[in-house]
Amino acid sequence: MLTTIIAALAGVSGIWLGWTGKTKAFRAEVVQEATADASLHTDVSYIKRGIDDIKVDVRIQGQRMDGFAERLTRVEESAKQAHKRIDKIEE
Repeated sequence: MLTTIIAALAGVSGIWLGWTGKTKAFRAEVVQEATADASLHTDVSYIKRGIDDIKVDVRIQGQRMDGFAERLTRVEESAKQAHKRIDKIEE
């Protein structure tokens, strides 16, 4: 009878120890996954901000190019007028 009680207690304690070990491992895994997810989220946010900065820079460069194109057109018109005046002087 004593042997049966000891065996039953050993079985119950084995189940209990196994359960607590599995629970601790599961919790550690959840913490590890949460940390990895948070790190990934931070990295993605950093990349998004970088892309936004690049978009702003590209937009500014586009505006500058538009300004240069407009100025170039004016210079070409001015040069055309100057050539017409030079041609009149040569005649």
